[in-house]
Amino acid sequence: MDLPRHYTIRESSHRVHNPLTEAKLATMGQALRLAQGARVLDLACGTGELLATWARDHRITGTGVDISTVFLDSARARAAELGVADRVTFVHGDAGKHVADEPVDLAACVGATWIGGGVTGTVELLRRSLAPGGMMLIGEPYWLREPPDQETINHCHATERDDFRSLPELLEHFAALGMDVVEMIHADKDSWDRYVAAQWLNLRRWLDANPDDELAPRLRAELDTAPVLHVRYQREYLGWGLFALMDR
Repeated sequence: MDLPRHYTIRESSHRVHNPLTEAKLATMGQALRLAQGARVLDLACGTGELLATWARDHRITGTGVDISTVFLDSARARAAELGVADRVTFVHGDAGKHVADEPVDLAACVGATWIGGGVTGTVELLRRSLAPGGMMLIGEPYWLREPPDQETINHCHATERDDFRSLPELLEHFAALGMDVVEMIHADKDSWDRYVAAQWLNLRRWLDANPDDELAPRLRAELDTAPVLHVRYQREYLGWGLFALMDR
């Protein structure tokens, strides 16, 4: 059980595996005003930047769960680098099936709601680990503009328009699930560029070092088209937000 290799190659230099910058992630940590010692569960935690930096900056404790052994090795190294390895734990497993042994103060799924089959299922999954009065943190794409055709939808990593909602529709959906939105922070075009363009450099460096690898033709084809597709479609039509939620 692991992530496909092409994914970890593409994001090999990333600390944050979504279009939030490290600064925006830190801003959300400050905004939530978590108590020292707060317990955090991060499902699909990637390389663990949220847990490691918030443990350093806000003295939280936490557990991250991810399917990628490569990312988890990086997460453990990052926690050690920041001196918080005694405060955070990283578990290899299926985040979509993970429920905390004890209720947590913050349950997060930042940009991976497919683990619950979408926003609705992920909210229900996080609820199973959340202490009364606790908060959820969900990262999710939304349409900045109505996609005009199927080509735009496909190049925004969706199969149909309703795979994502507009921002008002997403906030209305949270309300329909019985949640108050109590904080939010959003990607902008610059932070999208930092996330996506860094992938291109990762791909190019990997291709230079591994020209005979079986993945090389696939990743070469991706790099040939990715910059134009990003600026034509994703950069113009797709937003991304990190939302803090509390049960009503």
